Amino acid sequence: MVLPSAMRPGAARQARKAVPKQDGRLSRGEVRNRKRMAEVGAVFDITPVPRTAQQILDPGPGPRPKAPKAARKWVTASVADDAAAVVAAVFAEADRRDPQHRRTWIALADGNVHQIARIQAEATGRGITIAIICDFMHVTEYLWKAAWCFFPEASPGAGPWVRAHAAAVLDGRAAEVAAAIRGQAAATTGLSAASRKAAAAAAGYLDAKAGYLDYPRALAAGWPISSGVIEGTCRHLVKDRMDITGARWGVQTAEAILKLRALHANGDFDAYWNHHLHQERQRNYGLAA
Repeated sequence: MVLPSAMRPGAARQARKAVPKQDGRLSRGEVRNRKRMAEVGAVFDITPVPRTAQQILDPGPGPRPKAPKAARKWVTASVADDAAAVVAAVFAEADRRDPQHRRTWIALADGNVHQIARIQAEATGRGITIAIICDFMHVTEYLWKAAWCFFPEASPGAGPWVRAHAAAVLDGRAAEVAAAIRGQAAATTGLSAASRKAAAAAAGYLDAKAGYLDYPRALAAGWPISSGVIEGTCRHLVKDRMDITGARWGVQTAEAILKLRALHANGDFDAYWNHHLHQERQRNYGLAA
């Protein structure tokens, strides 16, 4: 069982009142609208498929190697609840599926400190042993940011550099990669302050998340190492509706739409609608059916 929970910009927009000047212009720094973060979570089952780092980075010609596929996906999103509430909802759904805690629980995260803390807190409070894995795609994003510190834009040398360091991370040598990035930054003359900062951030990320980068264990066990389910949920559950051109949302209306979309995505809408009609009859007529 996998419990990804991510906090992504969901692009749900909230109207924000701005007091214009008498001529209708806004004051400096004022905006008519602002984007709001959506907290997104998912639970799904997988059948483990062991893989190697070579199969991940260079599968070679022919059909791609098999990878763990998500099944029985359950998703949720909110612009009203905080991360703690969404992570709790994710764990509640997983608990419903595995009340005796007999299955293997895995959590995929992007490295957000608060997110990981909430996952750990929920697991501890429920007496669950859970393996937390940082999304490998998020790691490669940091490697690419570091690469552009040392290579000019569109340089053909950046790709092999990233691939070599990514292979080392998959091989369980994240600390060595962090040290190599710091060493290269120190040895490279003429780096701008921004480039040195980006390189340091990449190295710091690898060091800080070392405990969640045990990819050799994850690949050998056949676990997923990227949170594609969450990325897809952010797109089809949130952005496809909340981020349409010209849309303006309040928190309550956006929250209601997200709940309805989640019910539909999870296959629960018909049951919800029957419950809604039942409750409406009780409110209006005091009838049970």
